[in-house]
Amino acid sequence: MNSHAITVLLLFLAVSCGGRKVANTGTVSSEGTSVPEFCADSAFSYIKKQTDFGPRVPNTDAQQNCAAWLMGRLAGFGAQTFLQEFETVTFDKTRIRCYNIIGSYNPDSPTRVILCSHWDSRPWADNDPDPTKHKTPVDAANDGASGVGVILEIARQMQKKAPEIGVDCIFLDAEDWGPGNDFKGEHLETYWGLGTQYWAKNPHKQGYRARYAILLDMVGGKGATFYREMYSVMFGKNVVDKVWGAAGRLGYSSLFRPIDGGYVTDDHFFINTIARIPAIDIVPYLPNCKESSFGPTWHTTHDNIENIDKNVLEAVGKTLMEVIYNEKP
Repeated sequence: MNSHAITVLLLFLAVSCGGRKVANTGTVSSEGTSVPEFCADSAFSYIKKQTDFGPRVPNTDAQQNCAAWLMGRLAGFGAQTFLQEFETVTFDKTRIRCYNIIGSYNPDSPTRVILCSHWDSRPWADNDPDPTKHKTPVDAANDGASGVGVILEIARQMQKKAPEIGVDCIFLDAEDWGPGNDFKGEHLETYWGLGTQYWAKNPHKQGYRARYAILLDMVGGKGATFYREMYSVMFGKNVVDKVWGAAGRLGYSSLFRPIDGGYVTDDHFFINTIARIPAIDIVPYLPNCKESSFGPTWHTTHDNIENIDKNVLEAVGKTLMEVIYNEKP
């Protein structure tokens, strides 16, 4: 599918599917507020659908086919949809075609919160224990697709029962085309998060502002624990407190540890420094993992659907819904 074809298809989906309403069903009570029930099985199915396309590496058919599907899902869940199609150049001078995909709920509300995740796959498994696989693209079930899957399930629930505030679901492209440890040049922060840098400089609505943003990155891995990432604390401590407090009320303190972790250059860094919107990162920190503090499957061929844990998805999804549905205008 060429770029013109995907643009036509996505615009058709945005016009034909946006704005539908479905009656609310199956809610539970939390902190005096009615909160829809997050379904981890549903989130898992959205992750699997993404991996079924193959690695969503920029400039591939898998990327374009998955972009069309993501746009269609958001539109089908009643969101007002936006497509940002752009070209950029990576650290290794590759020109890539990218797609940021946005779905807005309660689009007229001036009080807005962002839920975001990158949806692209790393082009090479350069942390794989098998050196012969270092040039193999990554399925990216956890590192990308898990955050998207959780957000899609929240979107499905927001169609049934809208929160009191506006919510923008943003799927960001080209986060993971950054240099590995074998790169001989200077390692710049701006080599990562290319889609986020584009959105932060060119938001989908002129003059766009949000109260805060929550980034989901690798939120479905087995054995995951989430410490308080330090750029998040620096720029949005009140949001960190809000999210970790909600997790504690729901009984998820064993996953959302009230402990400071390290600094992670991730998409939220550019939302903070370019868009000037307080943004936090829910990202795993496993201090005793010998392969990587992000977990044993990070940037390996083992980042596949078999290593996704529905219990982790449920903890993250229910925590975010607790936050969103208790947020007031």
